Amino acid sequence: MHSKTILIVDDESAVRDMLRVALEMADYRCLEAENAQEAHALVIDEKPDLILLDWMLPDVSGVELARRLKRDELTTAVPIIMLTAKGEEDNKIKGLETGADDYITKPFSPRELVARLKAVLRRAGPATPEDPLSAGDLVLDPISHRVNIKGQPVDMGPTEFRLLTFFLSHQERAYTRTQLLDHVWGGNVYVEERTVDVHIRRLRKALALDGHDRYIQTVRGTGYRFSVQTVEKV
Repeated sequence: MHSKTILIVDDESAVRDMLRVALEMADYRCLEAENAQEAHALVIDEKPDLILLDWMLPDVSGVELARRLKRDELTTAVPIIMLTAKGEEDNKIKGLETGADDYITKPFSPRELVARLKAVLRRAGPATPEDPLSAGDLVLDPISHRVNIKGQPVDMGPTEFRLLTFFLSHQERAYTRTQLLDHVWGGNVYVEERTVDVHIRRLRKALALDGHDRYIQTVRGTGYRFSVQTVEKV
């Protein structure tokens, strides 16, 4: 079993070092960010299991970053523990109201931090989809990495597989090409938006069996949507 990945977001390097040492001793893998922009890119690219987020950050506050992450359906499930020197009750309530899962006031012991972190991770449960995803007669199995339509195997490349996994997990919602690049390719991968169109064409071709390519719809002025609610052509 792989160790859980924790993203530490704090603008003070000494604090990040202290947290990293404590967590690595408890067998966690650590990522670090010193501001909200860096943290957001790491959340998209690395999909950490939990975020340790400082209340005070230089660009965007930790509370505002937590609010943004919880508002986005793609990052809303990532647990957040707020770290702050502010012990007042109203600040604690404000932190939790943004959707933070727990709140630790500095100074704290490494043992307390690890215990609280384990408790939040236990509550969060598994974040990666393991059950088959389906739409109509189309079934994708993320474990065996197979796609079937009416029981017939469908062949596709790894990028098309990731794109289809994303679409099946987020049906009935339109996404821009930029959003698809962020969530399927990763926020730090610099490829042109037209790359999305190329892979959409390949995915449609792979799903052509029995007309399942019609589920991937072009939304004019926006991007693409996966929907089984198609208007049948007479």
